[in-house]
Amino acid sequence: MEESFARVEIKYMLDLKQASQMEQALTERGFYRMDFGSPAVQSLYYDTVDYRLIRDSLERPMYKEKLRLRAYGVPGTQKVSFVEVKKKYDGVVYKRRVAVPLQAAYEGLNTGELPPEAGQVGREALWMVKRYPLIPRAVIAYDRDAWFSKLEPDVRITFDRNLTYRGDELELTKSGNNLPLSTPDQRLLEIKTGGVHPLWLAKLLWDIQAKRIHFSKYGSAYLQYIRPALAQEHKEAIAHV
Repeated sequence: MEESFARVEIKYMLDLKQASQMEQALTERGFYRMDFGSPAVQSLYYDTVDYRLIRDSLERPMYKEKLRLRAYGVPGTQKVSFVEVKKKYDGVVYKRRVAVPLQAAYEGLNTGELPPEAGQVGREALWMVKRYPLIPRAVIAYDRDAWFSKLEPDVRITFDRNLTYRGDELELTKSGNNLPLSTPDQRLLEIKTGGVHPLWLAKLLWDIQAKRIHFSKYGSAYLQYIRPALAQEHKEAIAHV
């Protein structure tokens, strides 16, 4: 089954006090925390050998795109994954995804042959893999609490914690030596709407003094770990010339 989303995503980095205030206010507003059985989320990002996609993305161009494979639940227990093609144009995020058995999705993106049920999203993903070309480059893992209200279905709110990255063991069924992207007292708040924030939400963010940030989990991994490692490799290579 294919899913399509078009929305504006805005992010805030909160401390524990701000997150608690936000959750209490959401509860009073009629929102509830969705139960997915496990808060664990893992995403395998595909990129070029020289990390072209994330380097371009960090320049914040008018248009950018990414390909990732996402799975929910404790590593090793997942059966289903989502092949996701995500594009952003002029501040609006367009995401299309399709559910595919995890192993079939992983093998298919590597071999260029996804199962028929991957449909149009799968064909577009394979086109991206061939066009650039793309290979598995990074796993981003974290725990997510998602909040929802039947009265305001166009507002989706998530709190992410324990953000981590690894550049090896690039399979979602495995657990590797992940490196931290956030501190224990940080919560990444993401608000996804069809446009501007509702007035009550804008006031709530003002009241808790939430500050908007431009933050990419994969981008943070690139800046904190990948780029310095590449620079060190380059330095060592020059030293041996």
